[in-house]
Amino acid sequence: MKPLSECCLYGIVDTGYVTPEKMLSMTRSLIRGGADILQLRAKKESSDEILAMARELAPICREAGIPFILNDYPELVRDCGAAGAHVGQDDLSVAEARRLAGPSAIIGKSTHSLEQALASAGEKPDYIGFGPLFATPTKPDYLPIGTDDIMEVHRLLELPIFCIGGIKHSNLTGVVTAGARRVVIVSDLLLAPDPAQRTAECKALLTS
Repeated sequence: MKPLSECCLYGIVDTGYVTPEKMLSMTRSLIRGGADILQLRAKKESSDEILAMARELAPICREAGIPFILNDYPELVRDCGAAGAHVGQDDLSVAEARRLAGPSAIIGKSTHSLEQALASAGEKPDYIGFGPLFATPTKPDYLPIGTDDIMEVHRLLELPIFCIGGIKHSNLTGVVTAGARRVVIVSDLLLAPDPAQRTAECKALLTS
């Protein structure tokens, strides 16, 4: 499996944008385009429905050699064969998530400010999400934090930092110029006419 240190483009298969019957094809498209790590985010589905979806997606990611992460639900990680789980700022602690998911599981943590990012280091997550940088329909209740602290958070923390929130191909160059090394992109990939092509275009900007 590709180590986090080599992952720069994080895709999320979000059931708010992708219907159940298109889950598999979307996952394959994002992988074909060069996504380094994928997450299943299903905010309105039951744990049984999420487990069923995850059991379909996990083998595809495993075959491609990329980590497959569950948004929330660390207790389902072992049952579905995921690589780990991602927890929000107000969810379980990293330690509790790792206890449920297993000692070797990847555990990511959301942070929404420089202060939260620094505080999260004490929990020892494997990576953090940092944002939302811009306004985003997936996080309508969160105030965008902008790009001013990207360079500083990278200076102060050594763990992988994935900038997130409203990032698109159209603003990605600016995000990278502000200091981002890794990003999460959601709707711009999922809603693109050709998700694989859009993923490849974003990956090229990150690795050029």
